[in-house]
Amino acid sequence: MKIIILGTAYPYRGGLAAFNERLATEYQKQGNDVEMYTFTLQYPSFLFPGKTQYSPDPAPENLTIYRKVNSCNPFNWLKVGKEIAKKNADVVIFAYWMSFMAPCMGTIARRIKKNGHTKVIALVHNMIPHEPNILDKFLPPYFVKSMDGFMALSESVVKDIEKFDKRNCPKRFSPHPIYDHYGELLPREKALQLLNLDPQNRYALFFGFIRAYKGLDLLLEAFADERLQQSNVKLLVAGEFYGDPEPYLQKIKDLKIEDSVILHNDYIPDHEVNRFFSVADIVAQPYKTATQSGVTQIAFHFEKPMLVTNVGGLPEIVPDGKIGYVVEPDPKPIADALCRFFTENKQEEFAQNVREEKKKYAWSTFTEVMSNLISEA
Repeated sequence: MKIIILGTAYPYRGGLAAFNERLATEYQKQGNDVEMYTFTLQYPSFLFPGKTQYSPDPAPENLTIYRKVNSCNPFNWLKVGKEIAKKNADVVIFAYWMSFMAPCMGTIARRIKKNGHTKVIALVHNMIPHEPNILDKFLPPYFVKSMDGFMALSESVVKDIEKFDKRNCPKRFSPHPIYDHYGELLPREKALQLLNLDPQNRYALFFGFIRAYKGLDLLLEAFADERLQQSNVKLLVAGEFYGDPEPYLQKIKDLKIEDSVILHNDYIPDHEVNRFFSVADIVAQPYKTATQSGVTQIAFHFEKPMLVTNVGGLPEIVPDGKIGYVVEPDPKPIADALCRFFTENKQEEFAQNVREEKKKYAWSTFTEVMSNLISEA
């Protein structure tokens, strides 16, 4: 097939760009002709709470990425739609994640479909954002009405799509595949040295952009638990603050857990990700809301046990008591699970189970489900 993927990609950074690029690579491996369209302007700076939207890493090799889409310019949408329509691709996959993109993507899709050949498929990471606003009621229907079919990464997102889709278009669910492009697991001693960490300690890792819905505040409160305070377990926080860091820093001070928390609060470039996962005994995701999470799939790649909260699609991916723990988003059960993990030395047992469980999340499985959807659309 000739496939075009439209969404965030290099030079933009983050998990969604990584997902789209890895999907493009998988389709190329399977013999398809793949191009990517990404943004000249992704969104205005006032909508972006981080330090920069751009990746410090080198451009991905062997991918054709066109920077053509201006998310704020309707004339650009028509121009890009016309350009893509002329390419007569078999399918254009729109990687959708927020309501702000609905007018842009919906207009481009409508223009593409005028060629009478190309199918347009929505790859929906979030239909309703983790931090919703008034736009989430009014903008998504315009995007949804333009699509021929929908691919979601969790059952909860399928249900969210159904709230907007009145035409009963075909929908498929396939779990988030494994992020396997971050290199190999390092020897623990080498990773500890690179991060200047004490080998006598054990580490729970909180990884990724720090946003309110991700529940770092709950994890900090859990670490104030007396049992953890008397242990050699440390919390390693690796990721950039998306918003004001002061409430978190003040909470650390108020809880008197400065000695238990190690902060690496810059964007973690791809080539350094394996350092953090190589020292982690367990990966903690105390999210307050969720659909699915790329962090879970990085943990699968590095074969690390996980602690997740009982929200969104996370319990679908982490079988409780087998590869980690599923707990309520509250400090007490989070602390209980961490204490149980370390006192009962569950690391090797869970890691062995992760090795088996991760086989479910191959990219080839994901593209097979997507192919079935495209055929039906």
